[in-house]
Amino acid sequence: MATMSLAAASPLASIPRGIAAQAPCAAFLSIRLGGATATRFAGLAVASQPAERRAAAMVAMAKREQELEEIRAMTTEQMEEEVVDLKGELFLLRLKRSARQEFKNSEFSRMRKRIARMLTVKREREIEQGINKRLSRKLDRKWKQSIVVRPPPSLRGNKEE
Repeated sequence: MATMSLAAASPLASIPRGIAAQAPCAAFLSIRLGGATATRFAGLAVASQPAERRAAAMVAMAKREQELEEIRAMTTEQMEEEVVDLKGELFLLRLKRSARQEFKNSEFSRMRKRIARMLTVKREREIEQGINKRLSRKLDRKWKQSIVVRPPPSLRGNKEE
């Protein structure tokens, strides 16, 4: 009785290792074209993203670019003031969350992203001036120590009334 091993029966047994690893890719039936997936079977072609979702993404991108233009139009001092105000607002949001008061959860990410954009533009300006990373951190530390604690704009309006 002759026994045959599975390795000998396998069609990949005689193919070198590097080529055998590429064999499953050849069996892939889809081709990705510009965000949509086209298959060999005409009846099964399905778009990967609906048109409404792509349009919403384009609007969000346009808003982000508009916000970046506004930030770049600010002076460095105005940006620093805005960062301090936004960090104060972020602190108030954290207090509201811990006290279980009503707040918008999306405000956290919106404020953090705005702060990050402002600090990124600030660093871009430092790079243009030739300030290296080490000196930038030293200046940043000095700036943080010079910040005068004051209530954020949302509370300033309440005190004036």
